[in-house]
Amino acid sequence: MEWGCADLTTKVFITILLAGLVTWLIRVVPFVLVKRFKLPAWLIDFLSFVPVAILTAIFVESLLIYRPGQWPGINIGNLLASVPTFVAAIISKNLLLIVIVGVISMAVVRLLGWA
Repeated sequence: MEWGCADLTTKVFITILLAGLVTWLIRVVPFVLVKRFKLPAWLIDFLSFVPVAILTAIFVESLLIYRPGQWPGINIGNLLASVPTFVAAIISKNLLLIVIVGVISMAVVRLLGWA
């Protein structure tokens, strides 16, 4: 069976739409369900740590380089860019400023060829 170009394009488009729908449902349905129920205070306190834990995991992962059969290495470029970003976070506690400092720091690191 040979597919025509239009058939393949339609199937790819439908696949992308369905994948987007599934992704959206996975992210939205829990909020809709939780909104209808009263959660205990201890669970709300526990869940308040989730964003910090996820961001920490993402940050640490970006600092490490995976090498099969060896210990992880350090990504020097990301480490150098994170230093001024971390200082900006401690001083300002302003998320927009932290993101701007991080983007500029990474741009400088890449411009100088350290990444």
